[in-house]
Amino acid sequence: MRKLQNCCLVALAAVAFGMIPKAEAGLISAPIALRGMIHYIKFDGPTLAPMAFTQFCLRYADECKPHRIAFRGGRFKMNVERWADLREVNRDVNASIRPEANLAGLAGEKWLLHPISGDCNDYAVTKRHELLARGWPARALLLSEVVTRGGEHHLVLVIRSQDGDLVLDSLNERIVPWFKAPYQWVRIQMPGDSRLWSTIVGRAA
Repeated sequence: MRKLQNCCLVALAAVAFGMIPKAEAGLISAPIALRGMIHYIKFDGPTLAPMAFTQFCLRYADECKPHRIAFRGGRFKMNVERWADLREVNRDVNASIRPEANLAGLAGEKWLLHPISGDCNDYAVTKRHELLARGWPARALLLSEVVTRGGEHHLVLVIRSQDGDLVLDSLNERIVPWFKAPYQWVRIQMPGDSRLWSTIVGRAA
């Protein structure tokens, strides 16, 4: 099993945007055919969840149980209010947690909500928690394990929408499409059941 460790050595403070950035606007206006080809992560097959995720679910059972669906149907369509949600949560969580690397390896790995200090795992699960609290559906908020160009395992939050799969990241002040994030993609939560994980038809950094 791959280890999620020593990630998020430096967390960048997110900035609020007064309007939808060009990259985000481009996703909204992209042709459906193009979005389908490059803007969605492709699931490969079932895989084991990270051990720390299993422990997280034991600690925070409400985070891993089915949630009432607020947006019905398939991937939901982004609008100004939902973009504002993403920018606000990304900014506030990045600013509220002091970056601290996990130097104890797998044995010291804990995924915590709203810690004073923590690593990438804590940022990602806290962002997911905040969006769930705002009524976002669990099926649209998927934790994903990636590998950075430096070879470190790292956790991000993927947002599934009609305009593509977007990444909320403790190492990036902007919300970007998944294919623009400089990572090798490893595994991701399943939209139908967030307790289950899948490997990803990869895109290397």
